[in-house]
Amino acid sequence: MSSDAPLIADDADGAKQRNSPKFLLALAPYVARYKGRVAAALVALTIAAAATLVVPVAVRLMIDDGFSTQSAGTVNRYFGAMVLVVGVLALASGGRYYLVMTLGERVVADLRAAVFRHLSSLDASFFDGARVGELVSRLTADTTQLKSTFGASASIALRNFFMFIGAVGLMIYTSPKLSAFVLIAIPLIVLPLYAAGRAVRKRSRAAQDTLAEASAYASENLGAVRVMQAFGAEAATNAHFDAAVEESYDAARVATLARAVVTAIAIFLAFASVVVVLWLGAQDVLAGRISGGLLSQFVLYAVLAAGALGELSQVWSEVSAAAGAAGRIGEILAIKSRIVTPQPPVPLPTPPRGAIVFDHVNFAYPSRPDAAALHDLSFKVAPGETVAIVGPSGAGKSTIFQLLLRFYDPLGGRIEFDGVDIKTADPAELRKRISLVPQEPVIFAASFADNIRYGAPGASEAAVEDAARKAAAQGFITATAQGYAMKIGERGVTLSGGERQRLAIARAILREAPVLLLDEATSALDASSEGLVQAALKELKAGRTTLVIAHRLATVLSADRILVLDAGRIVEEGTHASLVARDGLYARLARLQFETGAHALSGSSAAAE
Repeated sequence: MSSDAPLIADDADGAKQRNSPKFLLALAPYVARYKGRVAAALVALTIAAAATLVVPVAVRLMIDDGFSTQSAGTVNRYFGAMVLVVGVLALASGGRYYLVMTLGERVVADLRAAVFRHLSSLDASFFDGARVGELVSRLTADTTQLKSTFGASASIALRNFFMFIGAVGLMIYTSPKLSAFVLIAIPLIVLPLYAAGRAVRKRSRAAQDTLAEASAYASENLGAVRVMQAFGAEAATNAHFDAAVEESYDAARVATLARAVVTAIAIFLAFASVVVVLWLGAQDVLAGRISGGLLSQFVLYAVLAAGALGELSQVWSEVSAAAGAAGRIGEILAIKSRIVTPQPPVPLPTPPRGAIVFDHVNFAYPSRPDAAALHDLSFKVAPGETVAIVGPSGAGKSTIFQLLLRFYDPLGGRIEFDGVDIKTADPAELRKRISLVPQEPVIFAASFADNIRYGAPGASEAAVEDAARKAAAQGFITATAQGYAMKIGERGVTLSGGERQRLAIARAILREAPVLLLDEATSALDASSEGLVQAALKELKAGRTTLVIAHRLATVLSADRILVLDAGRIVEEGTHASLVARDGLYARLARLQFETGAHALSGSSAAAE
């Protein structure tokens, strides 16, 4: 995001600032990228405004001169000139509309891309508490609100601002006396609009917030539709969403009502002032102080000014509504990631070796600061070594992977990769050297090939197929109608757990990183597939550092070392044989899995103690 200006300042007045229309001015850096288009739009706008403001002059000349001469030719020339003016007005207005609208689309597209890039750069602790549905709502609904304001509303606002300034200036030139009455009325129109803007902004922001809540709830439940239906929760879920939608509607209705009231008041005041001025002008015409054509010219300018002011009042309401959406987007862009790349980063050695060191590491998740996940954890993994990490649930096994990938930073101690403290390295470069197979593989709504290629986008078709073959995934892939080009449903819902895991393993194989992190990588495989994958992993682990998390101890028997974790501490370390002989926690876990009958029951009792 370094190339994009943040939308808001991260200061104590942030909440107040996020509700201010001034906040929209922060879009200026995005607009400044397209100076040529802005200049062309302003030229078209100026021509369109000038052409409109010429019409009242033509009307005055036609009334005062054309009709008095009784010459059809003169009248025809005036009407011909007006047609020409209207033609220029139409062309300029069309050009202005196109330029301003496409500029708004372009700016909002850039803003959406900037928000998504920023979200993808935030650390894991942000997403621990964020709701993805709400973030998507900000990317869609809020930016759509901005697009409407910055596109159509900006076009209307600029046109009417030019028209208002030009019409007021020509009103004063036409009749200073009558203009004085109009100018007195302007503050009476503008001040209520400004005062009402706060209420409109507050209600519009509330409407956007309730819509985001409803979107988040819908996204969450549609993502788990099978669970919803399995538990018969459709009625309760529908009722909850109906209530959320109704609340969103009520908030939007109140916001719209506020905008409607403001617009109605502004239009009444604007045109009522025109009626009063017209009455005063009629008195001057009757007294012979001005001509009928001059009064017509003044009235037309007054109507143009009043209409422009009325349109500006409506746009002001829309801008006030957009300020809430812009503030919500600004809140995201103001968030700073806790995981940052130091400047300059310490380069990791080349070629990589895969040496890992945890040195007195302490850690607690930001969402659970009082529940320490790791306590003074220290261990080393030599290049090419396979180390298994076992222990009961909640012992801290997966936390080790999270820290090694630098999704979080430890609260104490240090973690080294090839002799470099990972806090001083570029996280992206660190992660390029690690392949992860998670316990719950993430499968995207893309083809089999694209899912395997996810960590290595430039890989060839042959490399993809080789990785799938080594992961024992080629069979179920080629059995489909389109093979590797077959599109998979979102989150891989049409695949079995074992098939999803084999795709994740193929993805890790294709990445060819020097360090492998296997988090229960074969837990969902049947015996036949597990044998094939274990053979592939054995080949893959050759020459690579491998950390294996496993609850099924049979999968770690061949590990060079086994670390036994309990409550965030290493309580035992050694090979399978030595740990069984020690008769500690590992031995009790082994008896639970490998023995039956009385031995298993006694082991279970011991583990419970």
